[in-house]
Amino acid sequence: MVENMTGMKRTHRCADLTAEHVGKELVVMGWAHKRRDLGGVIFIDLRDISGILQVVFRSELDSALHHKAEQIRSEYVLAVRGTLVNRDEETINPNLPTGKWELVVKELRILSRAETPPILIEEGIDTNEAVRLKYRFLDLRRPDMQRNMILRHRVAKIARDYYDENGFLEIETPVLMKSTPEGARDYLVPSRVHTGKFFALPQSPQLFKQILMVSGFDRYFQIAKCFRDEDLRADRQPEFTQIDLEMSFVEVSDVIAMNEGFIKRCFDEVLGIQLQTPFQQLTYNEAMERYGTDKPDTRFGLELVDLSDIVKNSGFKVFSDAIARGGSVRALNAKGCGAKFARREIDALGEFVKIYGAKGMAWISVEENSLKSVITKFLAEEETNRILEKVGAEAGDLICFVADTDDIVFDALGHLRLEIARKLNLIDDNKMNFLWVTEFPLLEYDGDEKRWVAKHHPFTSPMDEDIDLLDTDPGKVRAKAYDVVLNGVELGGGSIRIHDQELQRKIFSRIGFSEEEAKDRFGFLLEAFKYGTPPHGGLAFGLDRLIMLMAKASSIRDVIAFPKVQNSSCLMTGAPDVVDVKQLKELHIAIKE
Repeated sequence: MVENMTGMKRTHRCADLTAEHVGKELVVMGWAHKRRDLGGVIFIDLRDISGILQVVFRSELDSALHHKAEQIRSEYVLAVRGTLVNRDEETINPNLPTGKWELVVKELRILSRAETPPILIEEGIDTNEAVRLKYRFLDLRRPDMQRNMILRHRVAKIARDYYDENGFLEIETPVLMKSTPEGARDYLVPSRVHTGKFFALPQSPQLFKQILMVSGFDRYFQIAKCFRDEDLRADRQPEFTQIDLEMSFVEVSDVIAMNEGFIKRCFDEVLGIQLQTPFQQLTYNEAMERYGTDKPDTRFGLELVDLSDIVKNSGFKVFSDAIARGGSVRALNAKGCGAKFARREIDALGEFVKIYGAKGMAWISVEENSLKSVITKFLAEEETNRILEKVGAEAGDLICFVADTDDIVFDALGHLRLEIARKLNLIDDNKMNFLWVTEFPLLEYDGDEKRWVAKHHPFTSPMDEDIDLLDTDPGKVRAKAYDVVLNGVELGGGSIRIHDQELQRKIFSRIGFSEEEAKDRFGFLLEAFKYGTPPHGGLAFGLDRLIMLMAKASSIRDVIAFPKVQNSSCLMTGAPDVVDVKQLKELHIAIKE
C-alpha cells in the first residue's frame, strides 16, 4: 500500500545541497535510482531532476525503518526526512556533486511502487530508439535527456529576454489558417461548421508576421509551432518549433547583426563559449563553388576546385562531354589519402558519389615519382600538370573528380567532402563554426511544372540591381536572403521581404500565378499591402536544430520531449489513430477502403 505526503513537505531538491545544510533536518523526494543492501545498512541513491543524493537506513538507529526500507526497489517514488551528515573520508564519491554528504533517514514514505522498467534509467543507454520512444515517459527520466530539456528551456528563456530587451513584442499567430499550397504539403483540418472546407496548420507564421509589420508593431517575436507533412529524417519532424521574428525598416545587415547577438548570448550563457562576431559571410555562389553546398561545414578544408577550363577540350570524353552539355568538372584533393586508402576504399568512394546522381568518380593517386590512375592516358601532359598545380597536389594525395551537371557535381562532391573528412577524422567536434550564406538565387526552375518557382517563398525581395533580370534571365536574380549555418547545419534563414505592390505582382507573374490565383492564395496579405507597408525583413531559427547542436545530440528527437518517428507516428500514444464514425459524420467525411 502506498502512502501520501500529508504533513511532509519537501524542503530541498536532492542535489541542491551545500555544506551549509550539514547537520540540518531536510525532506527530499524522488525516485530510487540504485539500492545497496549491506545487511545492517541500506543505501539508496535518490534521484530527482537536480541529481542524486545518497540516503541511508541504519538498523541500529531504527530497526522498523530499516525493515521498511527493505521493500524499496528501483524507481519506487520516495519521500524521506532525515539529517544531512558528512560521509566518512574513504566513502566520498567525487563523481557526484553531493558525494561528500548523505542523508541519515528518520522517516520514510513510499509514495509509489514501480514495476521493473523496460529500459535503464541511466546516461547514454544503448537501447533501440523505438523502445525508448514507446516508453518515452521513462526515457525522459534519464539525466542526459533531462539536461537536453533544461537546455531547451534556458535557450527559450534567453530568446524571450534578448528580443524583449531589443524592442520585440511576443505576439501569437493562428494555428488554424488558410491553406496556401506552395512548397511542403500542408496538414489539413476539416471544418465541422463549413462543410467541405479545411483549415491548414501553419508551415510557418510567415504571412501573419508580415501583416504585423503592416499593422505597425515594428518588431515581432514568437516561439512558434510549425507543421509540414513531409518525409522525415534525423533533423526533421512533422511538427517543429521556430524562434520566429520580423523587423520593420531594416536591411540585411540589421537582421544579421541582431541575430548574431542572440546566438552569441546563448552560447555564452548556456555553454560558456565565447563566440567571435561578426560571423564569416559567404555568398551562395561562393559556398557552392568552394564546398558544393549552401550549408558548408567549414571546420576543415577539402575545398572543391573547378577544372573545367583545363579539361574542356580533353581527350577524356567523360570530362569534355560533360562541359559541352553545359556541366562542369570539379575535384577535391584528399590530402594524404592516396597513401592511406586501399584500392577497394577508393572504389567505395566511387560508389558513394553515385548515391547523389553522379555516374562515377575519376581519380588520380599521386605517388613520389609517378601517378596512378586509369584516366591519365587520356589527358595531355600539360593538362595533367595544370590539374596537379591547380589542386595543390603532393606525393600521397588522392584527387577525386566528378563530371556532370553543376547540380550533380556540387551534390556529389559536397557529400564526398564530408565522407572523406569523417574517414580521416578531420572534423573537430569542439569547434563551433558559424557563417552566414547570403545572396541566394531568388528563383529556380521546376522541370516537372515547367515554370520558375520561388527558392524560399514568393515574398522574398530581389537584389535591387537584379530586378531587371526578372524579364531577361530570371535564374541569375539574387535574393536578399540569408541563412545562418553552424558546422554544416542550417540553423535558420530569412530574407528582406517585398513591400512594393508592383514588384510583388511582377514576382507572382514570373512564377506563373495569375492575378486571380495570387488573390485566392494570398489575398488577405495583398489587401493589407494596399494601405502602407514598411520595408521589413526577418528570420526564423529552427529551435530543435539549435538545441541539437548545442547538446551535441545525434538527432532532434533527443531534444524534443515527445517526437514522432519516421512515418510521422507517435510510438508512445499510438497517434495517428482511427476516430469514431460519429466524429467523421459530423465532418461529412467518409473513409474509403
